[in-house]
Amino acid sequence: MKKYFILTAFLLASVFSNAQYQANWQSLDQRPTPAWFEDAKFGIFIHWGLYSVPSWATKSNADGFGSGYSEWYWQRLFAKNLKIHPEFVEFHKKNFGDKNYQDFVQNFKAELFQPNDWANIFEQAGAKYVVLTSKHHEGFTLWPSKESWNWNSVDVGPHRDLAGDLMTAVRAKNLKMGYYYSLYEWFNPVYKADVNTYVSERMLPQMKDLVTRYKPDILWTDGEWDYPAKTWRSEEFLAWLFNESNVKNEIVVNDRWGSDTKSKHGSFATSEYGHGGTDNTETTGGFQRPWEECRGMGESFGYNRNENLDSYQTGEALVHQLIDIVAKGGNLLLNIGPAADGTIPVIMQERLHEIGSWLKVNGSAIYGTRRWSKAPAYTKESTLYFTQKGKNLNAITRKWEETISIQNVAKPSKVTLLGYKGEVKFTYKNGTLTIMAPSVNPSNIPCQYAWTYEIENAL
Repeated sequence: MKKYFILTAFLLASVFSNAQYQANWQSLDQRPTPAWFEDAKFGIFIHWGLYSVPSWATKSNADGFGSGYSEWYWQRLFAKNLKIHPEFVEFHKKNFGDKNYQDFVQNFKAELFQPNDWANIFEQAGAKYVVLTSKHHEGFTLWPSKESWNWNSVDVGPHRDLAGDLMTAVRAKNLKMGYYYSLYEWFNPVYKADVNTYVSERMLPQMKDLVTRYKPDILWTDGEWDYPAKTWRSEEFLAWLFNESNVKNEIVVNDRWGSDTKSKHGSFATSEYGHGGTDNTETTGGFQRPWEECRGMGESFGYNRNENLDSYQTGEALVHQLIDIVAKGGNLLLNIGPAADGTIPVIMQERLHEIGSWLKVNGSAIYGTRRWSKAPAYTKESTLYFTQKGKNLNAITRKWEETISIQNVAKPSKVTLLGYKGEVKFTYKNGTLTIMAPSVNPSNIPCQYAWTYEIENAL
């Protein structure tokens, strides 16, 4: 028996000593972010759940408390501490009477959900990765989680593994697939009574099941703000994720792992509705990380039927935001909010189509690029943006100009206007490159909203 304990202790010691990352931030922060994420640049966020049934919120987030987020519908009916708007209560009583939020599951049928159609739309939009809400703060899961018995899309509602079906379709298009997961749940009685029991018996098993079952490329957590990372046991989970899981080498995670982790820990930093990134990294303790801006096309993540056309960003505005973010080294995770029946609203499809049309011409100036360190500071008035790829520089102009002057570059071997087959003339004198726009109507070039000059061997 003594030999047995000695051997067991030796084996355990070997396992922990061979673990590449320890369960502490100092060690976890040393893990490099897999390159695919920084190369991808453009992803699709999907907020879909029982909140897609009422699909209603106010039209604005001007109060600073996200009152325009329809996915917060259940919370808005009760949470006075979040400056509840009486419109939510009035809307609910008028349209649903005394119906409980949980009863919305009867109308969350996803009867028109065609995952292959979704995947086609995402591919044609030029997206390189997809992030689906596997569980929002309401606690309802879109996969058959045993910890969420009778409160998931297989046991009730659609009676379908929505997360798994979309994973299969997206992967068939060679796109990366990941999941959003809310650490906390608004009205879960176990969470409210004993967070430690909730973490050990529900949250951690669910996240491990999600990873083991679907092998996601991204785990995008949220709802972290109630407690620090130690309470959520985030370091412990991430050590398992990076050392033992079946996706340990390729998965990326965001920075929402506790009230004390945002912009400090994770594979990438996140910003929401109004990015503040000025370059492609933020540094904490010598650890550099990419960043990602997430936002909806309107003011909400979940589908909000209360929004009108003027609530939505135009295709041109979204393309310009993508350019601005990528030029600063970031990724754009653009959200769609499907309806409860599983359809993507046509206006959202149209916006994705517009972005995809632009990327078909200009994608080489977006994907796989990095921020140009010598670019001038960008402002709201900026019309000329830069990305670099190897020795090539891309100059993306949001306004058609007869000439464009660029400093701090070498004399290029060639300048090309993407989407245009003719010659582009340029001069180079005293370290300044001047590009002359070709004599062509820019509307005849097969892209809209912005135009890219690829400048070869200029760096």
